[in-house]
Formats: sequence, structure tokens, C-alpha cells
Amino acid sequence: MKRLLALAVIAALVACADMRIPGMGDGWETLIDGEKGLENFDRVGDANWRAEGGAIVADKGKSGFLVSKKSYKDFEIRAEFYAEADTNSGIYIRCSNRQKLSGNKADTCYEVNIWDTRADPRYGTGAIVDVAAVAVPLQNKAGGRWNTYEITAKGPLMTAKLNGVQTASGQHAKLPEGPIGLQYAAGGASNTQGGPIKWRKVQIRPL
Repeated sequence: MKRLLALAVIAALVACADMRIPGMGDGWETLIDGEKGLENFDRVGDANWRAEGGAIVADKGKSGFLVSKKSYKDFEIRAEFYAEADTNSGIYIRCSNRQKLSGNKADTCYEVNIWDTRADPRYGTGAIVDVAAVAVPLQNKAGGRWNTYEITAKGPLMTAKLNGVQTASGQHAKLPEGPIGLQYAAGGASNTQGGPIKWRKVQIRPL
């Protein structure tokens, strides 16, 4: 009888472990969860960030960023986002200047891009701008649906996965640590109004 009771207890504990909520107790820090999370960021620029419809949203104004209050060195990011085909956005990592974020030439940040209609598609959605071009042409890009980015930065090596498919991997050692930034831009060089960006969940786990 005691043995049966012990086996039942063990089975219950295993079941509880399998039901563990992702992001809880496994090192993940949740920065955005539905309409919660703006308090974890500073705003840079003129984007109209707000909580709406179960997400953090921006869809008007000039370029702007949500910049994390914490800095990170080696880490994994999981981010759920919605974009249109003409949305110009991205996840900026290891930014060296909180007030001047740029992914161009990897001078102050590394940018994991979200921009299906970028003039140079090599560094469009799925790429790490000016570090690692998209490894294979994306048949189904981000526009018009919810997507998941998985980003890993460990030492100089950085990788990006979009919806479970690795899209870019490269090495760059100039920027070892810094906050992350979530971008909304007006549409690029043409300065036309692009589509919205919505962040439903953003989590980070230091390595």
C-alpha cells in the first residue's frame, strides 16, 4: 500500500512538472505579456506606443523605440509579434547608446529585422542587418499574421529563427552588451506610413 501511495505521489509530481507554465521558474524574464510591460521600457522617439487588444502596439508617428531598462550580454529572446507586409520594425540587441539606436552597419545596435518589403531583401525579415543575410529566401514572410522570433546571442555569435526556421546566423564582436529595443518606423527611406507592429509576448533569458 505504501509503495502504491509513493508511486502515486511521484506520478502527480511529474504531471505537475509537465504542466509548468512556460517562462516561470526556468530563467525566463517576461518583458511584455499581453497589454502589460510598458513599465519595463523607456521610450525613445515619437512612436505612439500603447496597450491595446491584448498587445503593445504602435502604428502612427515617426520612428520610435521601446528600450529595455536592463542591459543584457548573452541571452535568448522569444518574441511574439504581428506585422503587415509594409511594417518596418525589428528587435535591436546589445545597443551601446540608449538614445541613438541604429542597426545600419551594426554601429550602435544589432537589428534582427522585421520588414518584408525592404529594398534589399537580403537584410529584410529574418536577417541580422549588416551582420547575417537571410540564409534562404523566405516563402512565407511575417506580413499579415502572428509570428515568433527566437534570437540567441552568445559571445560574438548571433542566430535568428522565425517561426521555428533558422533564418540567419553570424558573428560580430563590436557590441558585447546592452539593452534591447523594439522598433516602430514610419516606412523607411520613402518616409511613408507603414503598417502597425504589435508585440504580444516578449521574454528574455540570460545565458
